[in-house]
Amino acid sequence: MTLTDKKESIDERTERVAEYIKEERATVRNAAKKFGLSKSTVHKDMVTRLEKIDSHLYEKVREILDINKAERHLRGGYATQRKFRNSKKKDL
Repeated sequence: MTLTDKKESIDERTERVAEYIKEERATVRNAAKKFGLSKSTVHKDMVTRLEKIDSHLYEKVREILDINKAERHLRGGYATQRKFRNSKKKDL
């Protein structure tokens, strides 16, 4: 695999993950799990690489990532709430 081939495959991966995030309104964590990548890789692909590859797709994905970031404290709160509800049920 040459350096050019490697760059093309990174670009292709970035576009595939971006399309998934756009279609599913997925979080970086969900996309990372789906594609077997680290959250850091997905985040770097979406924030740095995608803008150079496809600026229109970048804008769509950026909107979704901004919404997810604004809502993450809510998701964390719900997860904690479920955790404590489940532990109380076990205690009964």
